[in-house]
Amino acid sequence: MKLNKNKGLVYSSEFGEICHSCGNPVKKCICIKSISRLPEDGIVRIGRQTKGRKGAGVSIIIGLSLNENELKDLARQLKQKCGTGGTVKSGNIEIQGNHRELLKQELTKLGYTVKLAGG
Repeated sequence: MKLNKNKGLVYSSEFGEICHSCGNPVKKCICIKSISRLPEDGIVRIGRQTKGRKGAGVSIIIGLSLNENELKDLARQLKQKCGTGGTVKSGNIEIQGNHRELLKQELTKLGYTVKLAGG
């Protein structure tokens, strides 16, 4: 069991990693799903985030209504186009670096309606 002085319990040998907000195991976290998911209105949003990443930014693609395997395949294609790494987390695709314009072009070619979110 691992405790963080400021956040409380962060890891349990029984459940694994614990969510900071709701206190549930990460696999059963209810707050991440409600925060990271926008209403599915058919618009794919591409944002940029640096919070919690020690200043290193990532481009986050939100609003794709695909299953997990389709998301992974799309993420693989986009990572190859950008020439960088990335992952799929909580139904969103994260691409390392600020590649929002390139990602917008590629997703538009694939037939998605795309908006740039944030600043």
